[in-house]
Amino acid sequence: MTVTKKVLVAGASGYLGRYAVKEFKERGYSVRALVRNPDKIKTAGPHGEPAIYDIIDDLIIGDVTNPESIKGLCEGVDIVFSSLGLTSPDPTLTSFDVDHLGNGRILEQAIRENVSRFIYVSVFNQDKMAEIPSIKAHELFVADLKKSGLSWAVIRPNGYFSDMGRFFSMAQSGHIFMVGEGEKKINPVHGADLAKVCADAVEGECREIAIGGPDIYTFREVMELAFHTCGKTPWITPLPMWLAEGGLMVTGLFNRNLADLLSFAVEALKFDHIAPACGIRHLKDFFTELAANI
Repeated sequence: MTVTKKVLVAGASGYLGRYAVKEFKERGYSVRALVRNPDKIKTAGPHGEPAIYDIIDDLIIGDVTNPESIKGLCEGVDIVFSSLGLTSPDPTLTSFDVDHLGNGRILEQAIRENVSRFIYVSVFNQDKMAEIPSIKAHELFVADLKKSGLSWAVIRPNGYFSDMGRFFSMAQSGHIFMVGEGEKKINPVHGADLAKVCADAVEGECREIAIGGPDIYTFREVMELAFHTCGKTPWITPLPMWLAEGGLMVTGLFNRNLADLLSFAVEALKFDHIAPACGIRHLKDFFTELAANI
């Protein structure tokens, strides 16, 4: 008799998390999903990510910053997949609280339950941004995972299509302020393509997997593509890097958590993010889909 393996997807309501739930489910896994707000996954996401409420086998409503709410999270679980992380400013929580300590609480349970594999999604080019608070939090957890004794894989995407979707939203408004000259390059990856890599990582040795999409653009080209796709004339105003960094310092005086998250966006524009290409989905088509839903 074939035994169905159970996978826990932490961060299941996020852009990648939804695609991961769908991919694991299509591969025959029983899926347990951890979310804070179940209503969020009942409808498609803002960047086309699927509604997954009806395909989840086991829904856990909890918050990794509240240990009581996630008791027993890994009981009966064979594989843990986590794309959990702080993606927007919170008045009380930091990346350290969520990305490091929150994932750490999941890891503690995974160790106790002796899960067969823990797959974690971190960041590409982490060595070039090591002092950025959100990157530091990710990598503290990566270090914990590697020392855990569990079999592991760390996925390192260079950028999601949903990140590029923010440029589309700005283009819709008719104007984009661009930090720097926009000449650095990136090949972002679609969530569905990335989810396949994550599910493939269930098998194999302990390893880190850098991943990007099939098409390389400069950041300026991404912005121009967004303008053209939503039918607007590109209007892009470059901001000197020193001005953006000064703005971060001022922001930090009033809102440290916001400044910490924005510091990643500013730092990432200083160098190329070209990762090994995979996938079949193209950014131009993604923008076209967003435009069709305006």
